[in-house]
Amino acid sequence: MAEMELRPDSHGKVRDIYDCGDSLLMVASDRISAYDFILPDEIPHKGEILTRISAFWFERFADLIPNHMISCDVADLPEEFKPYADYLAGRSMLVKKAQTVPIECIVRGYLTGSGKKTYDEDGTVCGIKLPDGLTEASKLPEPIFTPSTKAELGDHDENISFERCCEIVGEDVAAQLRDASLSIYKAAADYAAEQGIIIADTKFEFGFIDGRLTLIDECLTPDSSRFWPADSYEEGKVQPSYDKQYVRDWLRANWDMTGEPPRIPAEVIEGTSKRYQEAYQIITGSAFVPARTK
Repeated sequence: MAEMELRPDSHGKVRDIYDCGDSLLMVASDRISAYDFILPDEIPHKGEILTRISAFWFERFADLIPNHMISCDVADLPEEFKPYADYLAGRSMLVKKAQTVPIECIVRGYLTGSGKKTYDEDGTVCGIKLPDGLTEASKLPEPIFTPSTKAELGDHDENISFERCCEIVGEDVAAQLRDASLSIYKAAADYAAEQGIIIADTKFEFGFIDGRLTLIDECLTPDSSRFWPADSYEEGKVQPSYDKQYVRDWLRANWDMTGEPPRIPAEVIEGTSKRYQEAYQIITGSAFVPARTK
């Protein structure tokens, strides 16, 4: 297996991006981040699962909104990447270039995480007033659009109001972001519910291609969403999940969030990989078979 020796043009917490001229090659690594730290251990198959789940949703919602995916087939790779085809199989996506909108588009259907924290303080989430009496994992009356700013690597995203979003990108674009995010979330949540998964919340990113709002980056993966098993859902308690919450919980119990993150135990790595694979299989309806041959 030939590991990548080419230097990426952009390096994120999980993805490496290569400029291919008219397009970009997005490569999802097996790195995992939590609390804005990149952890020292990788999660087997994670990058491939993220890419393949995104491709599933991009194809499913192609009639709902344009997306930037060109191909996930290594046969379509530019020539300079062909020597690395085995490594890139399954984890790479050739995409169209877009003018990125600098907003993280978060949709929340249930009360948890940072939303629960601010709700407990003043009854709001990102400036949106919610009914009294909600608790951990309560289903919201309607999904809400709660944008945040896109932080530089190493910094924290900042939750903002819709009004602040309008100030940053303009009222027209902000309305497009809100409407598209809510539309995709509702369609995905309905589909996932049929498969036995609750999508508690998720994050989308958008850009403009040829003047049209376009879904980019990743879509409804365990890294960008909270997936809860519907059969064990119980309002009032923290839910088990198919995402990296398992790693977050271990970190909170074993690390004081100062200095460098600790090494992750083998059982946590294996358990997290298993959760990602289960999420793939439930969402797509197909067994996960790694594309890498070596």
